[in-house]
Order: sequence, then C-alpha cells, then structure tokens
Amino acid sequence: MTELLHRSLSELRAGLDKGEFSSRELVSTSLDKIEKNKDLNAYITVCRDEALKEAAAAEIEIKKGAGKTRPLLGIPVSIKDLILTKDIKTTCASKMLANFIPPYDATVTKKLKESGAVIVGKTNMDEFAMGSSNENSFFGPVRNPWNKECIPGGSSGGSAAAVAARLTPLSLGSDTGGSIRQPASLSGIVGVKPTYGRVSRYGVIAFASSLDQIGVFANTVEDAALGIQVLSGHDPKDSTSVTEAVPDFVAASKGSISGLRIGIPKEYFIEGLNSEVENCIRESLKVLEKLGAKLVQISLPHTEVALSTYYIIAPAEASSNLARYDGCRYGYRAENPKDLLDQYCRTRAEGFGDEVKRRIMIGSYVLSSGYFDAYYLKAQKVRALVARDFTNAFAKDCDVIACPVSPSTAFKIGEKSSDPLAMYLSDVFTIPASLAGLPGMSVPCGFDSKGLPIGLHLISKPFDEVTLFKTGRCYESASDFMNACPKGF
Repeated sequence: MTELLHRSLSELRAGLDKGEFSSRELVSTSLDKIEKNKDLNAYITVCRDEALKEAAAAEIEIKKGAGKTRPLLGIPVSIKDLILTKDIKTTCASKMLANFIPPYDATVTKKLKESGAVIVGKTNMDEFAMGSSNENSFFGPVRNPWNKECIPGGSSGGSAAAVAARLTPLSLGSDTGGSIRQPASLSGIVGVKPTYGRVSRYGVIAFASSLDQIGVFANTVEDAALGIQVLSGHDPKDSTSVTEAVPDFVAASKGSISGLRIGIPKEYFIEGLNSEVENCIRESLKVLEKLGAKLVQISLPHTEVALSTYYIIAPAEASSNLARYDGCRYGYRAENPKDLLDQYCRTRAEGFGDEVKRRIMIGSYVLSSGYFDAYYLKAQKVRALVARDFTNAFAKDCDVIACPVSPSTAFKIGEKSSDPLAMYLSDVFTIPASLAGLPGMSVPCGFDSKGLPIGLHLISKPFDEVTLFKTGRCYESASDFMNACPKGF
C-alpha cells in the first residue's frame, strides 16, 4: 500500500471516491510509514488514534459523495507545530511550550478540517521558526530524506521531509524569510508561500507578524495549488487578512506561458552562488524559454541590503512577540523562583534555545532608546525600497521573476551551527520577496553532483498566484523532476 502515498491529491481523491481503497487504509499507510521512518525526526507529535477515527468518519462521508465538494476528504495531512490544533499538543519545537495543548484551532486548521483532511501529526521545526536548517529544535534536528547526514532546510524542515519522504502528500508550513521555499528546494519538492494576507495567520504562533505567512508543501504544483486554494480567504479574526477574491488556482494554472515575460534579476547571480546551482537554474530558464516565455534581464538594486534589513525587522518583531513567555500565563515556568524578576529571568533563560535568545537580544537592542531611529526605523524605510524594486520590475519589465532559492544545496548537520552569519545567508534569495509580501514558489529543477535537490524560485506580483502556479506547472510538465523520490521511500 505504500505506493498510495506516491499518488497526487487528485489521484487519491479519485481512488477514494471510487472505493479502490479506503481512507483508513490510506491513513494507516501514512502512520505506519511515519513510524518506520522515525529516524528522520520529522514529527514531534503523531496523532494515530485521532487520525484513524477521523478516517473512519471520512469513509461514511465519502460514500455519500462528499468528496466532490470536500477535496481533501479522507486524505492524510501534516501540520507544522506552530499552528494551533485544538486538543493536540502544539510546541513550536520549544521547551517553553513543550506541554502546551491549545483550546482552539487556527483558522488554517479549521479550513483543513472543513475540507475533510485527516491530521496525522505535527511536524518538527526550528524553535519558534527561527532557523534555516531545522537544527534549532528542542526535539532534535530533522534529517533530509535524500541524505540523512544533511539538513532538510528550515524552519519548516519537518513538513518538507514528510512530503519528500512520501509520509504525507501535503503538509503545512510557515514562511517568514524563506522557511517554506528554502526547505522545499533542499528537499526536492514544491513549496509555496502565498501573498502576505492571502491566508489567515489567526492561531499561528507568531515570530515576526509583518512577515509570517502560512503555505504548503506538496509533490506537484497542482497539489500545492489545491492546498493554497483550501487555505485562502478573508478571515475577520486576522486584521492583516485581505478580502481579495480567491480564484480557482487549480483550473487557472492549466494555461500556457507563451509570451510570458520572465525577469532574471542580475543581483541573484552573484559570487557565493554554488556553480552547480547556477547551472541548474540557467538550464531551467532555457526550458521555460522553449515553452514560449520571454527571458528579460532585470535589476532589483536593493537586494544587497535586504538580508541585513530583515535581520533588524524580524528580530525586533520577535522580541516583542516573545515577551509574553514570562512563566506567568502559560508555558514553561522555572522552579522555585526567589521573586518575580528571578522567575522572568530564569524562565526565559531555561525555556528558550540559543538561537531564539540571540534574536530576542538583537531585536531588543534595535528597538531600544537611542537605537530605534538608527536601526529599526531605517530598516523599515529600506524595506519600502526593496518592495519598490519589485513593483517597478513588474510594472515595466516582467510578469514573473525566476532565480535561485538558496545559494547551495543541503549542507551537513552541524556544518554551520557555529557560524550564525553563514546560516543567515541561506535565505539571501528568499528574504527580498518576504520583505515585499510577495508570493513565491520553489519547484524542483535538478540535482547537484552529490544527488542533492535544487529548486527554481518563482516570484509573482501580489495576489497573482495564478501566474506562479501556471509557470511552475508548465515547467514541471516539461521536466523530469516531478516524480523524483529519495531512495527507499
């Protein structure tokens, strides 16, 4: 039955509706495969009993024909462990929330349940989504299915590994500065970050509120489009949620890209970009050109300051968001504090990991009196310039932008742990689109000489995910990488 998990969502939907296999068979296969591959450390919590009950209930609905209106009915799905799930532990991969059980669902969790999805587990991640390698988890690092000595990318590494290893066909992640697109590239799958505001953040544990966005991992562009379709829509509980209409992403993505202008930013092909990654991206661009797209050289001049801008704004917002973890209201509390100040200090010192502490300290510094104008205020002004670069490029030169996702393929676990700056550079190509709030996608486009995956980064205009999916789908159909799977999975 393990071959079931190599099928697309549309194939699973058809099989379930025709009675070729049951939801319980499909979900059991997923759960058994998760158990068999525990060494990947992709999951923090596995919901075996609850999932099998949901699968049994889904079978009754499937027999009534509900699969026609509930696209994920009876299909196993994984959720990154910073998305609230009622009565299911949500830890954010931190000692601070190691035993936290939410009393309500996040909006995206609710939407998944309404679509009929069966939640099989909560996936491992970098603590509070702070990291690019999934080594910063209180529960240990996640391993890349393509090479278990390597990282899968971060911070959504568990969700990426779960889909890459065919443990589930769809998983949810979050992307603040690249935490969906980068692990998708390094794990050889499709990862999509929608436009900021397209998907509700209500019930998502915050890292940097002006940047965080929920998206999906899948093995095909069509599956990713369906996932974003399910999650999208206005939510009055989220003040940043927009009222923009949600198109049928799956249907709209089936068109041609003939005549499409694809911008190639010169600032993304720079010193430090791995030569094998660059060659692979340039070969991918030739494929898009053969499909009728027009390649256009463009410039995004403020790219070089985007990384430093991000590492002022994101830590500043993190220091504010994480101030609530004080040992008083919920979460970890230090034992036998001498007084309130001792409780605050020891709770945060013991409850947070090193990377989280580092970013809180950076954020507190740039927000402090005397430094706010010099750092935070200036960073916000530069952020506007980064966004304007994209606006000008889309207005004058191109319809979509194509570039690398990450400057290298997956590196060894522990290789960059002692060098935070080298780790931060992993997101140098994903951060600019995040600062501008733009939708982005990673599509598998090849492998390096070590057999590690490489992703093609596509960026489109705000709320133009249709062009993103159309471009990705056309490339996918003309390449041989869609069905590539790590050996043994």
